[in-house]
Amino acid sequence: MAGNTFGNLFKITTFGESHGEALGGIIDGCPSGINIDMKKIQFDLNRRRPGQSLIVSSRNELDKVHFLSGIFEGKTTGTPIGFIIYNKDKKSEDYKNLQNTYRPSHSDFTYEKKYGIRDYRGGGRSSARETICRVVAGSIAKQIIKNIKIISYVSSIGDISINKPYQKLNLSIDSIEKSPVRCPDSDVSKKMISKIQEIKSNGDTIGGIITCIISNVPIGIGEPVFNKLHSELGKAMLSINAVKGFEYGSGFDGTKLTGSNHNDLFFSSGKTKTNFSGGIQGGISNGMDIYFRVAFKPVASIMKKQENLDNLGKIVTNKIVGRHDPCVLPRAVPIVESMAALVLVDYWMQSKLSKYSSIL
Repeated sequence: MAGNTFGNLFKITTFGESHGEALGGIIDGCPSGINIDMKKIQFDLNRRRPGQSLIVSSRNELDKVHFLSGIFEGKTTGTPIGFIIYNKDKKSEDYKNLQNTYRPSHSDFTYEKKYGIRDYRGGGRSSARETICRVVAGSIAKQIIKNIKIISYVSSIGDISINKPYQKLNLSIDSIEKSPVRCPDSDVSKKMISKIQEIKSNGDTIGGIITCIISNVPIGIGEPVFNKLHSELGKAMLSINAVKGFEYGSGFDGTKLTGSNHNDLFFSSGKTKTNFSGGIQGGISNGMDIYFRVAFKPVASIMKKQENLDNLGKIVTNKIVGRHDPCVLPRAVPIVESMAALVLVDYWMQSKLSKYSSIL
């Protein structure tokens, strides 16, 4: 299986399945001498882990990371950073009835057709549990580019949305973490939680949107042709399980404006009066806030009887059991932040290597 490595200079290669013994990874290319705060890494893992509230999966994993190499006396050594996270609360028997059937909108069918075999326990490698490794690497990346601030929040669940621009919200880790759904608007948060609980009680699932804001990005990050900053961010976000869409800046709404209304006019300082560009022009950061939105579909595992296809080509009726998220959004917030950090740390390292760079 190819495609288990992300990054160019700062690379993360991950391994493991949802119901295997463990998941883990190797981070290659991490600079030496970086002070690593283990509490910050565990904090990000705790934000992603299941069992943290009544509106997410009840799988009770502590998700404690064990580092095997690359960190000595609290600092990176420049050698590969190896880490592992053991699966402690597996209930593989919940998936026995799926051994010979393909769940609708899951990767069961495509995996088996491509590889001739699949791990049906929780989706195996295709499970969102794989993202735990991204969070470890992303948390380390954030500590390398610590002057750049990355913050994400749930901006919509179903048809319930925050109808304010991000500049008018109290965007802080504290305000976001106060909400089980990770929405910084307390009134909207309550409506979102009620909606998820209603959906869950009906055995169904629901999707939504996460908004991410990246500030203090130096001017000049990104490349102007194939490696545009926004294209790399888009690739990173679209690699996350259940993501169906990515837009940055004005996004699709920008198509409703004329050029005269959409253009970001300059101040003499080089800043712009508006920021429809989303902090990126020509694939290169311009010093304004980078902001984008990531759309997540409803989780495919629902607690209702559905028609499935079996491995003999017959349509059968089956019902999924087990522990699944009625909405993936609350746990996906740190994943979005981590993938953004992995993109930015890679560009940051490239800028350090370029003798022509004016942003060192």
